[in-house]
Amino acid sequence: MSQTMKPVTAAAKLGIYLPAAPESFRTAPITRADLDALRADPPQWLADLHRNGPFPREVVAQKLGVSRSGLARAGVTEALDAQQIGALIADPPDWLVRERESYREVVAEKARLRERPKG
Repeated sequence: MSQTMKPVTAAAKLGIYLPAAPESFRTAPITRADLDALRADPPQWLADLHRNGPFPREVVAQKLGVSRSGLARAGVTEALDAQQIGALIADPPDWLVRERESYREVVAEKARLRERPKG
């Protein structure tokens, strides 16, 4: 018997916002083979979600260059689509400028600590 996963897990692995997926995807268990097939030859609905969104918070944060907690601090709780993300990038509000700077500092500090000599 094939190992199956919940649709929420499959959506996370595919980097898509589950509520935007077709009902057939949202309501049935997904096998590893199904997931591999979706990755290898994405159907139109999956290609559209990857291109246009709406995107899950992890993807929104990555596209904006901030952390997920930075999105939460800014009150961004809903999934955003490519057009909304593009508008934020084109004319960044104050919160986005602050959160990007904060995120860059955190990433730089993590890199510095990783490179520090052991002992």
